[in-house]
Amino acid sequence: MADMLSTGVSGLLAFQRALDTTGHNIANASTEGYSRQLVNLASRTPDAYGNGWVGTGVDVSTVRRMYDEALATQQRSASNMLQQLDTYASYAERINNLFSDSSTGLSNTLQSFSSAIETLSNSPGSVTARQVMISQAQTLVQRLKSYNDNLGALDAQLGTQLRGEASTVSTLARNIADLNQQVIRAQGVNQQPPNDLLDKRDQLISELSGHIGITTLQQDNGAINVFIGSGQALVTNDKAATLAVAPGEFDNQTQRLMLQTSGTQIDVTSAVSGGTIGGALQFRDEMLQPALNSLGLIGVTLGTLVNQQQADGLDLSGQFGDPLFSLGTVRSLGSTSNAGNASLSATRTDLSALTAENVQLRFDGSNWSASRPGTGVAVPMTGAGTAGSPLVVDGLSIVVSGTAQTGDTFLVQPTHDAIAGMSVAMTDPAGIAAAAPLLTSAAVGNSGNASISTGTVTNPGAWVRGSYTLSFTSATAWQVVDASSTVVASGTYTAGAPINFNGMQVAVSGAPATGDSFTIADNSNGSGDNRNLLALSALLEQPTLNGGSESLSDAVGRFIGDVGVKTNQAQVGRDAQSVVLDNANLAMQDVSGVNLDEEAAALVRYQQAYQAAAQVIAAANEMFDTLLNATRR
Repeated sequence: MADMLSTGVSGLLAFQRALDTTGHNIANASTEGYSRQLVNLASRTPDAYGNGWVGTGVDVSTVRRMYDEALATQQRSASNMLQQLDTYASYAERINNLFSDSSTGLSNTLQSFSSAIETLSNSPGSVTARQVMISQAQTLVQRLKSYNDNLGALDAQLGTQLRGEASTVSTLARNIADLNQQVIRAQGVNQQPPNDLLDKRDQLISELSGHIGITTLQQDNGAINVFIGSGQALVTNDKAATLAVAPGEFDNQTQRLMLQTSGTQIDVTSAVSGGTIGGALQFRDEMLQPALNSLGLIGVTLGTLVNQQQADGLDLSGQFGDPLFSLGTVRSLGSTSNAGNASLSATRTDLSALTAENVQLRFDGSNWSASRPGTGVAVPMTGAGTAGSPLVVDGLSIVVSGTAQTGDTFLVQPTHDAIAGMSVAMTDPAGIAAAAPLLTSAAVGNSGNASISTGTVTNPGAWVRGSYTLSFTSATAWQVVDASSTVVASGTYTAGAPINFNGMQVAVSGAPATGDSFTIADNSNGSGDNRNLLALSALLEQPTLNGGSESLSDAVGRFIGDVGVKTNQAQVGRDAQSVVLDNANLAMQDVSGVNLDEEAAALVRYQQAYQAAAQVIAAANEMFDTLLNATRR
């Protein structure tokens, strides 16, 4: 009877624990991160009797947490990737909307300026049309600056977000370390897992994975170590590192992530990925910085081409045109770790070789080398860095001042500041150089079939203005005389070859006859001439970028297209990853989620078992009373 009583009591206690656990499940059915718990029952060691073994009841071996580490890892990975894609896509949509708008987008803005040039070319002497062209140039610059300011504001917002994310990651890391300590202590009490503490810790780890990519490692003492980047420890047992934001190596505005622990700090910017931090960094590197540079390249290309053509034509006063646009300079930044006092002065010299990519220069103690930041891919470069032999790379000419020390590095951004420093330098409509500087024509009596080009002024400083006659003393010989019949140049005729004299250049093609002549005159009174404007319109459509393979219009279209493609890819990836996360959540819910119907059934089952165990105790008590009563007789 004593054994029967003990057996009944064991069942009573076991099913009471089961009822408590079931009630706990029901109470936490809506608690985020809670894992359903299940009581594991094990029979006690039986007692031996002469004719066999008799059971002695039941014990609760453990309260098991219904948790699958593999599914949890899959869920965290899916959430991590979704947060990265969502962050990337959200920022990308803002850039895409900025440049692709049908009324205020980049293509429409440039087209309005081109239309103003075409309108003026139809009436080059019109002051009103000239003023419209200047106004459109001002509108274009304002729009480009607006784009640039929006991108700059987005960059500043990214910096603010990174600081907030770093603080959140550090807080979560500290909380995980604290829970590690609690788990270690609790597990040391009875060598049983503290399920609710484990749930809280796993919930924090899942939340952390939404901010940054992580890997975890379970320790024998119950703690979980957390790593970021390429294996840098964020949490080790009950110790947590701090993630902080620091100014960039070259630019204070470009934030970098530093992992601080035990008095040291490591730059983990290029190593971390995933989560909102990974999405923000990926967007900055793949879209924001390239967009700033590409926009600058478009501004540089436009301004350079217009200014070059201005310099080739004559304004209403008969003088060569002054620049219509001014542009921001090339940005050169020294590393904060440089030991020398060197500085770089860079200028744009070759538009066809200019790119929207930054270049990093490094001094090895004797020579300079160039590479792409981030990738380290070598970039061809010539020169020694002196005024007489400047460094030539990516269409830039770079002169080094001061003394560089071994290992000193510099970041050169060819177009980053171009828009910030861009403005319309011309206010007088008469200053637009619509006319070509020369007028050429063939004599009426020419008997050959030769023709002459419009001619250009190749050296304004050497140009002697006036009227000249190019005549052929034979079919293979020519001479140029001025208004006083003085021979200023002569030579052997080659069809199509340039003929240069007094800072001018013309070309004759075809077969001239002896005595044929052509007039080359100064176009100082050419107020109705539109040839330079037509040349400008054609120049804006000519391939002048990427080694002469891409026009300004092509560059604009490619830039807007790249933004659209990357935005679409991020949106599609985000939508697809959302489905992946939903499936991972469902799989995890099937294992760890609380089903109230199941718990209700378990509640009835355990309640009945508890009542049955109570009946065993009652039966034992009745038997004991019967035995006592029998012995009193």
